[in-house]
Amino acid sequence: MTEMRSHSRTKVVTPQLHKVVMLGSGAVGKSALTLQFMYNEYVDEYEPTKADIYRKTIQLDGEEAQIDILDTASQEVHAVIRDSYFRRADGFLCVFSVTNEKSFQATQEIRELVLLLKKDESVPFLLVGNKSDLKEERKVPLSECQAMAQKWRVPYVETSAKLHHNVNQIFLDLMRQIISHKSENSNATNATRKCMKKGRHRCAIF
Repeated sequence: MTEMRSHSRTKVVTPQLHKVVMLGSGAVGKSALTLQFMYNEYVDEYEPTKADIYRKTIQLDGEEAQIDILDTASQEVHAVIRDSYFRRADGFLCVFSVTNEKSFQATQEIRELVLLLKKDESVPFLLVGNKSDLKEERKVPLSECQAMAQKWRVPYVETSAKLHHNVNQIFLDLMRQIISHKSENSNATNATRKCMKKGRHRCAIF
């Protein structure tokens, strides 16, 4: 008698990948924040490079997700890589140092660059004031930081890479923004396709 065996194949689900770009002037702590998030390590001195890419699988709200982080060394690098990576990026962390007024002012140009390339004012974007542990050296008032974020209609979070304060929060919050944004775009696209299939050339999507 031949024994019949049924083999069930378990489908392997690859976690969704979300591409994040770290933006900001030099020496504001972009690499320190990235390395703290990736490896729980604080690196005080980091030799700047043109760009480093990191990938990590995490648990986000009970589900696995992958984050791809492009750590740009300085704003000068943007022009070189923006046409390829920026347009494919899902979200942006714009970092400045609360101890450096110029780095804060530079975020305005960075924001304009992102909007120019993405052509989407609702693109996931988070303003980050790093080095919050250096209270005596602070040069940018909290009220100015919050006002800038309110003007752009984006979240603002203060971090300390050195103390690991709010480091995980900025990456996870941005990923939640990205997931929500992707879902909204997908729903809008599907609604448009349904309209076109029905022969409606003018569809109002609310």
